[in-house]
Amino acid sequence: MIESIRVIGSGRVGSAVAARLEERGVDLAADEPELLLLCVPDRAIAEVAAGIDQGPWIAHVSGATPLAALAPHTRRFSVHPLQTFTRTRGPEQIDGAYAACTAESHEARALAFEVARTLGLAPFELADGKRSLYHAGAALASNYLVTIYRAAAQLFEAAGAPPEGLVPLMRRTIDNGFELTGPIARGDWDTVENHLEAIREGRPELEPVYRVLAEATLP
Repeated sequence: MIESIRVIGSGRVGSAVAARLEERGVDLAADEPELLLLCVPDRAIAEVAAGIDQGPWIAHVSGATPLAALAPHTRRFSVHPLQTFTRTRGPEQIDGAYAACTAESHEARALAFEVARTLGLAPFELADGKRSLYHAGAALASNYLVTIYRAAAQLFEAAGAPPEGLVPLMRRTIDNGFELTGPIARGDWDTVENHLEAIREGRPELEPVYRVLAEATLP
């Protein structure tokens, strides 16, 4: 079991990770830690790693960055918490999330899984060459959910409806296991065409967004 970890970086992820490790009794102030965990922006990983003397294990928490960014270190792996983080919450925001673990040896894989479980994450193995595809899926699910909400909120505002009413609807869709309902599920194409006509008149800049999502939603 890894008993000492130095967390490098105190942003949204780093602060939550450090707080959780402290909760679990991991020594964060050891002079010679067993693991250096880089919680820095993706663009800074290679530079930070290159400035660290080789010896202890080193890992990063990026979802998109390959392990090669940790060169020249060879005792390396990555643990990416599949979660969105905010400064306004603490380590509890880690609870229930998954973790993508990438490693180049059985020992590194075991350590990655151990770190993930210590953090309270459910680990799974991710091939280094599949990181961009994986990260694209994560961005679709998280970042573009924000985009969809903003687009829907603009339509609500144009209709004089309260945008905050969308939030319970979106949460219930998730709670219902993403079961598709609505006009496309019913094959009600007249309603879809009415939607497009209304959007064209009220918020024409959102028509391409609606069309692309409608086509992607088709069975």
